[in-house]
Amino acid sequence: MAAPHHFTRFAAIDWSGAKGTRHPGIAVALCEAGEEAPRLITPPSRAWSRRDVLEWVLEQANDPLLIGFDFSFSAPFVGRGAHLPGETQSDDARALWAHIDAAAAGDEDLGAAGFIDARRGTHFYLGAADGVKADFLHWRACEVAHDGSTKPSTVFDAIGAAQVAKASFAGMRLLHRLNGAVPVWPFDPLPVRGACVVEIYTAIAARAAGARKGRSKLRDAASLDTALGALGSARHAPLERYTDHATDALLTVAWLRRAVDTAGLWQPAAMSPEIARSEGWTFGIA
Repeated sequence: MAAPHHFTRFAAIDWSGAKGTRHPGIAVALCEAGEEAPRLITPPSRAWSRRDVLEWVLEQANDPLLIGFDFSFSAPFVGRGAHLPGETQSDDARALWAHIDAAAAGDEDLGAAGFIDARRGTHFYLGAADGVKADFLHWRACEVAHDGSTKPSTVFDAIGAAQVAKASFAGMRLLHRLNGAVPVWPFDPLPVRGACVVEIYTAIAARAAGARKGRSKLRDAASLDTALGALGSARHAPLERYTDHATDALLTVAWLRRAVDTAGLWQPAAMSPEIARSEGWTFGIA
């Protein structure tokens, strides 16, 4: 598979699975092809809702925009032959998205916290009362195919600051709501025109910019500009606040712009058709 050549705009979205309807943890960064500095998109209200982000993505459907979301697009399937053993049967991640969206209907703003709480001890680990934590640690193929420079979390570990469960299962509800209007790679073929959504992992961008393992967060203007420069980007316009969410989005969109032309990232050696259909893949892991 050759690298796509029609994308001229790039977006990176630092995502949130938090409860509620307005989420300071969501940041949307945008940049154009070339070296121009990325910028943050102002939310339509005091902070983004997940539904706001869904509407924004749908509005970009016909634009040559590559959109990266920082959450896991599926649960592991290959290792156990089911996404949620005893609950789901299909090997198609789209069926998982539909199942989650229906089962999490009571969670506001496309959230999934209630969905996860109802399955603690069965699929998700939220504390010692749920049993032995090691029994819940299952990973997707792409999460064990990296070079060891990053440490992806499993979507079944729903405890602690580094957990990605709530964000990922909320994100799968958004992917279901896209309903084919915007292709999602690698579940859909790469489009020759219009927008496309891919899964990203901000630590990959930080490592590409020279950050040391475990030191991927940027919390001041100088550090952000140094990292952007390493990715061929101009200096950014000063921010009102330097949050992890804002700097992650800005740095990752600059990396996405540079990485898009790397053919090997679009055809990972370990990504079989079965894996592409059932688990998906993180763009950036070759």
